Amino acid sequence: MAEAIACNYSLEGSGPPLFLIHGIGAAQDAWRLMTPALREHFTVVTYDLRGHGASPMPDAEFGLDELVADLERVREKTGFERAHFAGHSLGGMIGPAYALQHPERVMSLGLLSTAAGRSDEDSRKVWAVVHAMEEKGILEVLNTLVDRWFTDQFIDVHGDIVKRRLQQVVDTDPDIFMNVFRIYAGTEMLPWLHKIQARCLVLTGENDGGCNPRLNTLIDEALRNSELVILPAVKHAILLEAPDQVASQMIRFING
Repeated sequence: MAEAIACNYSLEGSGPPLFLIHGIGAAQDAWRLMTPALREHFTVVTYDLRGHGASPMPDAEFGLDELVADLERVREKTGFERAHFAGHSLGGMIGPAYALQHPERVMSLGLLSTAAGRSDEDSRKVWAVVHAMEEKGILEVLNTLVDRWFTDQFIDVHGDIVKRRLQQVVDTDPDIFMNVFRIYAGTEMLPWLHKIQARCLVLTGENDGGCNPRLNTLIDEALRNSELVILPAVKHAILLEAPDQVASQMIRFING
């Protein structure tokens, strides 16, 4: 059985609980531009993944099961019996994996900018990024990540937000960063997504290269009860590039 870590978490707002799960090399503040809108409708629970933000470092390498166990530990600490869950990127894999193990806890699920059904070419590309970081170092591949995450227009107008996001990557322990990136690259949800019982919102950016509309269409088709939304003109970092759009879609879906 996977061993959980007591992750750092925060609560704000009121209403039904909504747990938000961030992605690789980020922290709970990934949701900061969305929480003002979300907390008007929900008790928003954000937390730092193990080894990220203010959460403890793990003693050894870990996998998706450990990240699911950490989320369940956070839920236990909050005392909420059932809740809505949404995750971005790697978080969009943790959420469904959690729903598979704890279906009785999940009222609805948001899969934001995540991937399943990767072709051999898709897998080759994502593992190429992993291998490049292993060989050259994470800092040498940062520009590649910027291009994957943000549109040129957003970089030009909001350089401060981009810089802050990159600093989070730099500040993340490199072993942790590579560990979670390997989980993201190696996880394939398509064979078991049909087992998820909860209502699901599948949402990604039109120009997201790694978590593109083609893969999200496969996710939507595999799920029993889901809705697919493609946000126009944005790439992977939708929580930062299009927070108002993402928040409004989540509010509409959960309250619908």
